[in-house]
Order: sequence, then structure tokens, then C-alpha cells
Amino acid sequence: MSGYSQIVLDIDEGIATITLDRPARLNAFTRTMMGEIIDAMDAIDADDAVRAVIFTGAGDRAFCAGADLAPEDGAKPFAAEQAVEDLSDPVVRDGGGRLALRLFNATKPLIAACNGAAVGVGATMQLPMDIRLAAETARYGFVFARRGIVPEACSSWFLPRLVGMQQALEWTYTGRIFDAQEALAAGLVRSVHPADKLLGEARALAHEIARGTSAVSVALTRAMMWRLSAAEHPMHAHRVDSRAIYSMARTADAAEGVASFLGKRPPEFPLKPSRDMPAFYPWWDEPEYR
Repeated sequence: MSGYSQIVLDIDEGIATITLDRPARLNAFTRTMMGEIIDAMDAIDADDAVRAVIFTGAGDRAFCAGADLAPEDGAKPFAAEQAVEDLSDPVVRDGGGRLALRLFNATKPLIAACNGAAVGVGATMQLPMDIRLAAETARYGFVFARRGIVPEACSSWFLPRLVGMQQALEWTYTGRIFDAQEALAAGLVRSVHPADKLLGEARALAHEIARGTSAVSVALTRAMMWRLSAAEHPMHAHRVDSRAIYSMARTADAAEGVASFLGKRPPEFPLKPSRDMPAFYPWWDEPEYR
């Protein structure tokens, strides 16, 4: 799909694929790339025909080699988008974090197909994605301490939840590069595949999610899992669970789910996330999550 300079957006059979497309720079991250991914996600979330999203990198060497350390516009790679004197000013927001929060707020399942090096923001941008697959050639690195900076893109929130505090601290303290098998053993990735099979495996998983499930159920489940797993008490989850199950039980999707099961036929769920989310959604204070 045209209109972007640093990513490619392709939509086919209800699956959107976002390819980071700067292979000559190992798909290094820039502010332009950030803006294009956010724009693409806005379009995807507004398109009820899209049921899942796959992220990958162009070429066979890298998913994303991190922030571009020599951006073409001459800007400092780790600088805020505008100079500020007061670091408590809300304008101080890193680009990776802005992207991570947009991915966190997505209504569609997000699948990472990591096809090569994923370093710095190339690794942290994958953390808000729901399921991560890796090629056998994939390499990861939370290298911030080796660059004289600190983890970004909300990774201090995401990474310990995915792999545990001890592993998260080891990777960020040492800043070392590790392979796909280590990522698999720690739970960072769901599975490891030959490079030429990676996208096929990702698409098969995307289709499994998309076929036979309610899009509204999946969107609501995504929000519940990501937000409520971090709640301070299970009562928070119970309150939202209760509102969600009773809201959904009264819908045409629930009626179709039961009827199709009893009729031993594929379901055809009528509800759409763009218009049919329950009245209580979103239940969180939205401005704080943007």
C-alpha cells in the first residue's frame, strides 16, 4: 500500500502486515518511521475487515537495528522532539514510548515476526505486541547501558511482565546480544522458525485468530488481559470481567456463537469493534494512557 516512505502496509485476507522498510539501514528507527507506524495503526483499527496485524522487517538481516544513530535530518538520535529546560514537562516523551503506547491501545491482535537483528527500540517495540515469533537468525539486545542511556519505550513496564524481573535486569544490565533460543527459553518469544518459514507461521497464527472468533470479543479480551494483569488486586479484574461477560452475553455475537456451535457450522459474528464495543469500554482514564 502506497503513502509511506519507511514502512510498507499490506492488507490481504483480513491480515495486515507492516514491514519496516529501510533495509539499507537495517530498518533503523526514526521519527518518520514512528509516525508512519502510528498512522498505519490508526487506519488498521478503523478497518473492521482487518482482524490481526503482523510486524516484520525488510531484508534478511534485521527486524530493526535500533534507533538510527546518524539520522538524515542531523538530529540527535536520543533527543526529545523539541528542546526543553524542564524535564517534568509533558513534552518530554521518547518516540519509542509513543509507539509502544499506540500499540498497547490497539484493538487488533499484534504478532511480531522477528526476522533478524532486533536491538534497542527494535526489541522494545515488540514488547507491546501480543505474540512474538522469531527466525532462527534473530538476535535481540537491550543495549541501552552500552550506549550510555536507559531502557525506553515503556520497556521497564513491559519487559519484567514478560520474562520476570531477574531476566529483565540481566539483559538490561549487561546490554549483551542474545539469540532466538535464549529468547525462547526466557519466554520473550513464543516459537522459533527457519527464516523462510517465519512469515508463513505468523500468517497461519493470524488466520487462526481471525477465523471463527468474534472481533469484539478479541478486542475486549486484549484490553482486559494487558490492563488487568497489572492491577493491584483481582477484584479490579472481577469488576471488569463481570461487566464484560454480562454485556457480551446479551449481544448478537453471543447468540451466533451458541447457534453456530449447536448447528456445527462456522460462525458469522455480526458485531464490529469500530461501532459495537460495550458501553463501559474504555473503562480506564484514557488521557493517561495515550
